[in-house]
Amino acid sequence: MATSRGGAGNATEPEGDRGPGRLSRWLLEGAAPRKTAPPAARAGHPWWRVMCLTGVDYFSTLGYQPGIAFLAAGALSPVATLVLVAVTLLGALPVYRRVAEESPHGQGSIALLQRYLPRWRGKLLVLVLLGFLATDFIITITLSAADATAHVIENPLAPHFLRGHRIGVTLSLILLLGVVFLRGFGEAIGIAVGLVGVYLALNLVVLATAVRHLLLVPGHVASWKAVLAAQYSSPLVMIAMALLVFPKLALGLSGFETGVAVMPLVEGAPGDDPERPEGRIRNTRRLLTAAASIMSVLLIVSSLTTTLLIPAREFEPGGPANGRALAYLAHAYLGPAFGTAYDLSTIVILWFAGASAMAGLLTVVPRYLPRYGMAPQWASATRPLVLVFTAVAFVITIIFRADVDAQGGAYATGVLVVILSAALAVTLSAHRRGDRRAAARFGVITLLFVYTTVANVFERPEGIKIASFFIAAIIVTSFVSRATRSLELRVDAVILDPRARSFVEEAAASGQLLLIASNPDPRDHLGYREKERRARELHHLPGDMPVLFLKVTVTDASEFSSTLMVRGEEHEGRRVLAVQSPSVPNAIAALLLYARDQTGRTPQIFFHWAEGNPVIAMLRYLLLGEGDVPPLTREILRQAEPRAGHRPRVHVG
Repeated sequence: MATSRGGAGNATEPEGDRGPGRLSRWLLEGAAPRKTAPPAARAGHPWWRVMCLTGVDYFSTLGYQPGIAFLAAGALSPVATLVLVAVTLLGALPVYRRVAEESPHGQGSIALLQRYLPRWRGKLLVLVLLGFLATDFIITITLSAADATAHVIENPLAPHFLRGHRIGVTLSLILLLGVVFLRGFGEAIGIAVGLVGVYLALNLVVLATAVRHLLLVPGHVASWKAVLAAQYSSPLVMIAMALLVFPKLALGLSGFETGVAVMPLVEGAPGDDPERPEGRIRNTRRLLTAAASIMSVLLIVSSLTTTLLIPAREFEPGGPANGRALAYLAHAYLGPAFGTAYDLSTIVILWFAGASAMAGLLTVVPRYLPRYGMAPQWASATRPLVLVFTAVAFVITIIFRADVDAQGGAYATGVLVVILSAALAVTLSAHRRGDRRAAARFGVITLLFVYTTVANVFERPEGIKIASFFIAAIIVTSFVSRATRSLELRVDAVILDPRARSFVEEAAASGQLLLIASNPDPRDHLGYREKERRARELHHLPGDMPVLFLKVTVTDASEFSSTLMVRGEEHEGRRVLAVQSPSVPNAIAALLLYARDQTGRTPQIFFHWAEGNPVIAMLRYLLLGEGDVPPLTREILRQAEPRAGHRPRVHVG
């Protein structure tokens, strides 16, 4: 026996002119249902195809990573890139392979870390991490669009008037991205496979040509070695300096969290356990390893060739290689026709990297905030969120003036904090399992990312500033939304066990369905007989009228909704309906509506007034799920059932 949201939805007036308008219906079309199919039940795709979907974000960083690396490390860029690759393969990759193993349904590092901080502490942690994740994804959209703009306006065949409209072109690309999602974003994997395949093929041609030129003209290598020898006294000093500048290269670590988030799309093995799909876990680990390995090779070769073949002045802001080092080589060594084809491929994949980030936002936000009651109900629909994220991306683009280098700090901050949270989560997981060796290994990786994150924040504080803005906005909006939605009937279903069902049916058969609210507080030492005597005296109930006691125990008050499991119990010869719920008033209101719909009787519940300040009581309700229960129960019933004559009765004495 179950009913959704207490069954009150059937009591509203017929549809008519009071329904939502055409625009509202269009915006809210496709809102995510409260219950979705388990991820294991969905059709999967081969891991290499899903890798291309994550690759539009990960691989597209080749468009700007070599230039950022040179600005950070100069001639030492290839050595610093080697450090980045070492951290990728020995640090981030093992961490996310373990994250994939422990969150096989795409929950990612945020949900994994939340396990160790339950209740409100866990919710606050999620909100803070969502702020950094939003920084990561939003800056992915704006930075990728800005770099795509650089490839547009620096192309020799592009109209000259575009050079003075960098911000306008970037905003146009972001707007186009928003329009695509407003129209409906269909299956993206097929598109991603084509884009990534073409982009990687073109990069291989460019890099092979550049390497061939280095082999034919060995003077470039000799000149580079001479510069390093003049600037650094020994290889150890080079490595030490590379470690110091490594935080500036952290953009090359992007893509791991997305790789875990898309796990539900990865094809598993026949007979996979839906709760523990080993085939999907194994294929996702292959996805992560393949992506990291391909990217590591491309990063090393691209950093070496661009550093040796491009004059340093061309990397400076405003220079033709700034934000597009490989495109510079494509034009220089393969001609304008191939260079333009490379530019077009880079522009499209950078733009589609923004699509990957937008898809990530549209996946993560509904997964957490609406479930916590910390977002309006429209946040489960795609189109309103697209409008919000597009507007935020517009603001960020204008603030940073569509500058790739200026946004690098904010992007790196978001990426590093998310990876740090993943490293900490798997360290705690290994420690809890008693695996000391794994805990020590992941602990070292965590310390490395702590250093990298802190160094990045001090070096480029604009990253933490923009992340703090997102965190503050999410926390304030979340708690305002939670407060305004606190009087919703937030119960998914009501389920009575056989004993509780018989109690309700037998009480209703007597002609009236009367319930007495009982406080489960252990400090309340009154027995049920004494409680019944006082309630009958207070509310003038005749002694021959059968009554039921209703006892609600608060579980995790930070949860917004729940399924009510009602148990029938007997204490001192009195019948008790026992419920556990995040909120006492919501549970009582939902059970009363359910009993009304199942029995045809209008339930009546009897309370006594609570002592204390009503303002404090309201705060206790918002944070602890308790408070002044009678008026809150009555208000929830009033909102859930607009017809006064059909509403369960609340008596207070």
